[in-house]
Amino acid sequence: MNFTLKVWRQAGPEAPGRLVTYPADDISPDTSFLEMLDIVNERLIAKNEEPIAFDHDCREGICGMCGAVVNGYAHGHERGTTLCQLHMRSFRDGATIYIEPFRAKAFPVIRDLVVDRSAFDAIITAGGYISIRTGAAPEANAIPVPKENAERAMDAAACIGCGACVASCPNASAMLFTSAKLAHLGLLPQGQPERFERVRTMVSAMEQAGFGSCTNHGECEAACPKEVSMDFIARMNLDLIRASLKHR
Repeated sequence: MNFTLKVWRQAGPEAPGRLVTYPADDISPDTSFLEMLDIVNERLIAKNEEPIAFDHDCREGICGMCGAVVNGYAHGHERGTTLCQLHMRSFRDGATIYIEPFRAKAFPVIRDLVVDRSAFDAIITAGGYISIRTGAAPEANAIPVPKENAERAMDAAACIGCGACVASCPNASAMLFTSAKLAHLGLLPQGQPERFERVRTMVSAMEQAGFGSCTNHGECEAACPKEVSMDFIARMNLDLIRASLKHR
């Protein structure tokens, strides 16, 4: 398969960026998107040209490191997949593919397709943990957890923190990420003692980081590679109201 790539190149955070055209010829349809970029980079290096910088790690859809906007879609057009799980057979032979970094005020570009997502770390640091003493691991059935709560907590914990929700939202909101991190703790007994203080501090950190507000476009859920539900945003908003009343 042969493709024409239009790739965003930017030398640094303060440098101007632009789209640069590269050929991607003789690509196997079974090649993943990141493997295709590897091939293009090997050819650039062979010509003593600067390779395209992009984030990656596990390449199994687990770590949340990889991420780029492909033809206007965060992680590409395939639903429920990360960029590393996107394969070239899903594109038309001869297609022109536009590749850009995640765009958000809170995600400044470091180089090319690499963005700084440490704003997510600030949200987690603000309260995305349980700090009370829980002792040694209890026997599995010592603390009864309703099955529905356990399943919902697992659904929320599926979030890998890739940032696709922010990149796809017209407001660059991090509400889906934050609500998922709150829900997977707040739905379980161990998360109850700090539940309301947690939502106050994490939402405050999210706002201070420069993320926008949610206006229910739904693009975050559509772009999420783990298909985390927007229902968690509603749950977070309810907890935030309760937390504000308790704080007063």
